[in-house]
Amino acid sequence: MSAAGLTVRLGIDIDEDAAATFRANFPAAGFLCADIRSLKAADIRKNIITDAEPRVFGACAPCQPFSKQNRQQKGDDLRRTLLPEFHKFVDEFQPEYIFIENVPGMQAVDKVDGPFAKFLALLEDLNYCYDYKIVMAYHYGVPQRRRRLVLIASSLGPIKMPPMTHGPGTEQPGLPTVAEWIHGLSKLEAGQTDPDDPMHRAAQLSALNLERISLTPPGAGRECWPERLWLDCHKNYSGHTDVYGRVAWDKPASALTTRCISLSNGRFGHPEENRAISLREAACIQTFPRDFTFHGNLNSMARQVGNAVPVKMAEIFGNEFRRHYAAHRLAQEA
Repeated sequence: MSAAGLTVRLGIDIDEDAAATFRANFPAAGFLCADIRSLKAADIRKNIITDAEPRVFGACAPCQPFSKQNRQQKGDDLRRTLLPEFHKFVDEFQPEYIFIENVPGMQAVDKVDGPFAKFLALLEDLNYCYDYKIVMAYHYGVPQRRRRLVLIASSLGPIKMPPMTHGPGTEQPGLPTVAEWIHGLSKLEAGQTDPDDPMHRAAQLSALNLERISLTPPGAGRECWPERLWLDCHKNYSGHTDVYGRVAWDKPASALTTRCISLSNGRFGHPEENRAISLREAACIQTFPRDFTFHGNLNSMARQVGNAVPVKMAEIFGNEFRRHYAAHRLAQEA
């Protein structure tokens, strides 16, 4: 939310590559590379600068346990407990604002004792006002068909989701497009890296997949291939039509996943070049600035990109917190 003018004070993640990425891009902030289940309030307190400024606590627990894409969902997946772990910090510090983002589905898991239901109960016990909704990222300036459950809460009074910025009925009726965000990046072949931007790096492709992508028009997929190129698993199956597809220049992309640079794992083919989108292009579709750097191997960096809250969407919600706080201050002074 730094794009909205909020000061980033602290990050927490168990992943060492994510920690290196955070530290490289937010050098003035603290970071705890640890399992949140092992952290205590005292670990957080020393990184809280002052009580004079309003605080925003954000939690984005791994979405995979709640995603319909995950066919191996298990009730004992420990990642399901990570939102409840956030409770102890909300209870201890009672920040003025809270932001939570996850896949649609988390709120439907056990509407009485599920992690989301329990979090709402905590907010009510602490007298927070809150609002939540399933939103489409392209309505907030992100060139992506990415549906997410977003919750915002405030201890200062009623709060509502910010209005859409893009789409019918807004000042920007057209949806954001892939072209607007990746236009101008240098051309690459599969397996190449731009010497001036190590993040602009495309995964290698086999000769067979190079032929497949060469026969795939923008916005289309495997339905355009001759039968000799079909995979056996697709010959009598019409689902998962996004895999091996290309994004289109003039439309939002499909939702990026943790495998967003893999041609075989979604509609992640470049609109016209015979390759999958590069790491930089994936980050741009997530609306990261072009100078944002990632750390780790290629798969790790792609996972970080796919798991991220799109920057433009986070900015709009950050601006809503700023607007809400300004209104609160005015009301206090009246």
